[in-house]
Amino acid sequence: MDEELRSLADRLRDEARASDAVPAYERLLSTDDRDELAAVLTERERPLWAREIAAFRLGCAGDRRAFEALVLLLNHRDPARCVSAAHALARLGDPRTARAAAALATNQLRTAYALHPVRLLTALRAPEAVPALIATLRPLLSPDTPYWRVALACVEGLGELGDKRAVEVLETALARPRLASAAAVALRRIA
Repeated sequence: MDEELRSLADRLRDEARASDAVPAYERLLSTDDRDELAAVLTERERPLWAREIAAFRLGCAGDRRAFEALVLLLNHRDPARCVSAAHALARLGDPRTARAAAALATNQLRTAYALHPVRLLTALRAPEAVPALIATLRPLLSPDTPYWRVALACVEGLGELGDKRAVEVLETALARPRLASAAAVALRRIA
């Protein structure tokens, strides 16, 4: 069991115990049958923890049947679920992943949950990444934004991606105290 799966298993163990489903939990962690895991994603009345284990394992194995479930988990209000989903999506290899992450990151009604889609976009280095990070960052450059961590992830991602299209928005970010240092680093990386 790799470290990411171990972390997920530890986090979900109590949820499985609370629903008196430890044997099902252990089965999902141990099975190598991808069809069995995929069935969990579509069966009625399966708890979220079971769907998360199945989607994570399928995604990490490159099975695209996990895509929709992982995107839903990437947009979840629980950051731990988002982290696991982003990890699996990065390994999935589905060409739809970057578009989905870009849509989640740029949805201004869901900005509070955009941190992990932003980080996933950076990791994917897809063509959608730079435009989506710029579009996400622009409205977050107001001094009173409560989503400065999302803005910081955008700034860091743009620096990592090193695309000259980000220079203007990064220069604007220099004026924001919480973003200034990261924006300076990002601009140096682009230059």
